[in-house]
Amino acid sequence: MELYLDSVDFKEIEEASQLGIISGVTTTPTFMHRHGIKDIDAAIVKLSKMVDILQIEALGDTADEMLKEAYRQLDLGLDKNKTVFKMPVSNEAIKACKKMRNEGLLVNIHLVYTLQQAYMAMLAGATYVCPLVGRLQDEGHDALGLVEQCVEAVNYYGYDTKVMFSSVRYPEHVRNALNIGVHTITVPWGVMKKLTDNNFTKVGTQQFVEHTRLLTVKAKEAATNNPTVELSHSVLDAIVKMTESGAGAVSVVDGSGKLAGIFTDGDLRRLLQNSGKDALQKKLNEFEMKVPVYVTADALLYDAMDLIKKHKIDNLVVVENEKPIGMLDVQDLV
Repeated sequence: MELYLDSVDFKEIEEASQLGIISGVTTTPTFMHRHGIKDIDAAIVKLSKMVDILQIEALGDTADEMLKEAYRQLDLGLDKNKTVFKMPVSNEAIKACKKMRNEGLLVNIHLVYTLQQAYMAMLAGATYVCPLVGRLQDEGHDALGLVEQCVEAVNYYGYDTKVMFSSVRYPEHVRNALNIGVHTITVPWGVMKKLTDNNFTKVGTQQFVEHTRLLTVKAKEAATNNPTVELSHSVLDAIVKMTESGAGAVSVVDGSGKLAGIFTDGDLRRLLQNSGKDALQKKLNEFEMKVPVYVTADALLYDAMDLIKKHKIDNLVVVENEKPIGMLDVQDLV
């Protein structure tokens, strides 16, 4: 199924083209008006240089006028093998389509809302016939049934026409088009960008990224925060350091800078409950300090996470040469 971008937004077209998979771009006068494009010819020439196939309007009240408009636009420098001329279905458009196809031009008969209209376009040899699904569904019609009938007609009778699924409103329409077996679809960029989105994929990707990080990143590379106080400092000093760093704990070191303990926000709550606010002025060396659980600087984050789970702790000190060089929070690893 060919994939077209339905747009005249140059930035969107550049972004979509980078995917490397779109067949071309479809445009409408309404898009031109909406984007404030006043020099339509200049816009068409610019667009033709950006994409492989450009589908543009060739309007006129009569078949001759439509044919004349098509050739006028070709004279701008367009390639007739890379330009599809769009015309709303009518008897004059069918007549113009037949003439254009006989002269080797590509034609899209669009604004199709019935199988009969599509049939006339197929008989005239239209390169594309284009039912507008979203607009039909807005009015409560069975648009998908119409598209399916068009596909069946092409396949059964062997018409040299591609059914284009248009007026796409959401990603589900693309799935509908694939299920029906249409030959081509034109999709707005806002919808096209969502075609690869899926929450299960997002969650799975996040897990892969997290697990890869745990198995490849060393503790010292992830531990950027290193809140530290000395044994001679007060509890209040420890609180200030925790607050400044935004961490839930601080490493406590001796006079030589070696790890002597850890003071956590949990320790603070218990201290205040037992001793009240007077405890804030006490020195950390007045409390019994146990060497905390720590991980060496060159250990993998996988090992760090294993220690955190095993000891059911929230903070893990990263140590190099017995001195703390950072701290890992459980949230850093998840």
